[in-house]
Amino acid sequence: MKRVIVDYKKLTNEILSMLVEKYPDGYGDDDIISFKNAKNETVDALEVRAEDAVYLVKVSTRLASTMENFEDEEDYSNDDISSDDVEVPEDNDSED
Repeated sequence: MKRVIVDYKKLTNEILSMLVEKYPDGYGDDDIISFKNAKNETVDALEVRAEDAVYLVKVSTRLASTMENFEDEEDYSNDDISSDDVEVPEDNDSED
């Protein structure tokens, strides 16, 4: 199985969705994996597994806000509001 390191800027909706599903309340220190990259720099990442790969998503302050925003957008788009449920006030003050 391949391991892919992903920066938050290059997250796909699929990977972001897996992150939000795995860490619905956010992530903590125990969830973070630390390793050395090819440049011998320490990298902190979150691991999510797909069928074909293990994704190591680099941790940053923007990752947390990206996950929160994605979850908010997903909640908004999944609302069960139909056009029948929305009341539109009538404009009785219109001039003819």
